[in-house]
Amino acid sequence: MNPFKIIKNGIIDESPTLVQCIGLCPTLAVSTNATNGVGMGLAAAAVLIGSNMAVSALRKFVPNEIRIPIFIVLIAGFVTVVQLLISGFAPELDKSLGIFIPLIVVNCIILARAEAFAFKNGVIASFFDGIGMGLGFTFALTLIGAVREFLGNGTIFDIVLTPMGYQPALLVILAPGGFITLGIFMAIFRFLRNRAAEKKGAVPPDDALCSACGACAACGKAEEKA
Repeated sequence: MNPFKIIKNGIIDESPTLVQCIGLCPTLAVSTNATNGVGMGLAAAAVLIGSNMAVSALRKFVPNEIRIPIFIVLIAGFVTVVQLLISGFAPELDKSLGIFIPLIVVNCIILARAEAFAFKNGVIASFFDGIGMGLGFTFALTLIGAVREFLGNGTIFDIVLTPMGYQPALLVILAPGGFITLGIFMAIFRFLRNRAAEKKGAVPPDDALCSACGACAACGKAEEKA
């Protein structure tokens, strides 16, 4: 087990938001500013780490047929703890994130890692997987939130960074702006990953996924390569 490789996998290679495209509902809804991005990301990371370790520790005692309901019960317990802590120590953040804190229970990232990783690996490896995926989610939310806040409000973390007379682009704060900003960051992130792979002489991740699909003739990709 290489802890650094597992963490890097969650932040870059399999970034839940920018590569796997999961957990997009809270990403689009709360990333209107950088503070919300950090708060939501760290809350999800705490639940992810705890649930991953709990699922891994109990995996040999969990019947395969009812594993999903048991996962959800475990995740709900950690979400309750995190929600009470945020409500007690950061009430403004709790008010700002609203319903999306309790909805971490059904967050695709949490349940997907419990099923795909924690249920098949040891506690220590699951701990590092939770850290990597949590940091990857936090990084994406904070980055998108900072850009939307800067363009839509002229601030980052409520610090004014634009000159007098700047006209905020309100569209970026609204839902369409969230989709546009997320799409741009996903395209840039994939381009940089593919370019880094090509420099190392490896198969670009997107091309590898395309080959695995096996439907090149139908989508025309084979003709483009030729």
